[in-house]
Amino acid sequence: MYFVPACPLFRHLGVAHPEILWLVAEPHPFDMTPYTTHLFPREAAPGLVLMAAAALAMLCSNSGLAIWYEDVLALPIEVRIGAFSLAKPLVLWVNDGLMAIFFFLVGLELKREIIEGELSSPAQRILPAVAALGGMLVPSAIYAALNHADPVAFNGWAIPAATDIAFALGVLILLGSRVPVSLKVFLTAVAIVDDLGAVVIIALFYTDGLSATMLAAAAVGTAVLVTLNLAGVRKLAPYALVGVAVWVCLLKSGVHATLSGVITALCVPMGGRGDDGRHSPLKSAEHALHGWVAYGVIPVFAFANAGVSLAGLTLSTFGHTVPLGIAAGLFAGKAIGIFGACAIAIRLFGASLPGGATWLQLLGVSVLGGIGFTMSLFIGSLAFEHAPADYMKLVKLGVLAGSCLSAVAGVAILLAAASRRPTS
Repeated sequence: MYFVPACPLFRHLGVAHPEILWLVAEPHPFDMTPYTTHLFPREAAPGLVLMAAAALAMLCSNSGLAIWYEDVLALPIEVRIGAFSLAKPLVLWVNDGLMAIFFFLVGLELKREIIEGELSSPAQRILPAVAALGGMLVPSAIYAALNHADPVAFNGWAIPAATDIAFALGVLILLGSRVPVSLKVFLTAVAIVDDLGAVVIIALFYTDGLSATMLAAAAVGTAVLVTLNLAGVRKLAPYALVGVAVWVCLLKSGVHATLSGVITALCVPMGGRGDDGRHSPLKSAEHALHGWVAYGVIPVFAFANAGVSLAGLTLSTFGHTVPLGIAAGLFAGKAIGIFGACAIAIRLFGASLPGGATWLQLLGVSVLGGIGFTMSLFIGSLAFEHAPADYMKLVKLGVLAGSCLSAVAGVAILLAAASRRPTS
């Protein structure tokens, strides 16, 4: 019996004897293939696990477990080495620490897609890039229009700009052959570009109290990562160690520490074009981390951030401009932004519909882009970090409402589109 499941990343990091950590078993502990093949498509499993984690958080927040739930998230945790210390409640270790791993994986996926994937040529990039841009601008504009009179609420303008790739793609995959594969690839590419946009937004608009000394130290760490890449270092351990140092420096600098994940990922060498997972450091890291992020990091983040008490809620609560702006931005703004941008690119600039897809199906996928769960909650936690606690409750209500509406409406449109197609 294994008390701690194996993590292939330790082998890729060059750890000679991972058994000293009780990390010794194969297959990958989060390889869900034998469990998901007969129940639902394997690609949909992360989205379903995410939904379950969110539902569990809501259950805890609205039952006798509420006090336990809040106490666990507020549990103080401190790491101290001599005079240096990091002290944060558990929820911030999740948001600042575990989410850095998520962004590391996003960075790896982005680099691979640009080098040899769905974003490897200008023709492949144009439609998802334009769609992602429209899907960020319109929701943000809707939220800003509804909250411009409240300076504190206005700070959350970027909350509805994000798409949750695991949740949205999980819902889409569940529809199976009713949706062309090209649309699944399209939504994935849009979400990847969307995540990159979220990184830029966080870097530019959600940083404060900058420390020049710590920023300089983070810059030195980044230079070391670049040097490792240029020197042809293919072991992942040096990148991981320096990446942790960059994370600490950014955490202390005032720039959000999760950016260290993307910085580190972009410095991990890809290897030759077409390298398989055994020879590409980037692909090895991506393969090793994907299950841990999909079935560990993201559900834990959802559990820690999705809980909101429904006690005392009235219609006026849902009519507050913060949840209204978020829900409208996700549900209407994403659909208008993504679909409208695609229509302009196709009609005016010669882009093409994803292969085998119809306009109605493209609309359905655009609506699914309004599922902004993980990233929207994350940006909300940054936007209202120093605001009264009631604001985060409003954020959660808006994100849950907008994401659920987008999921239901998107599925309905895609099912309607499938019923119109001729059967062979």
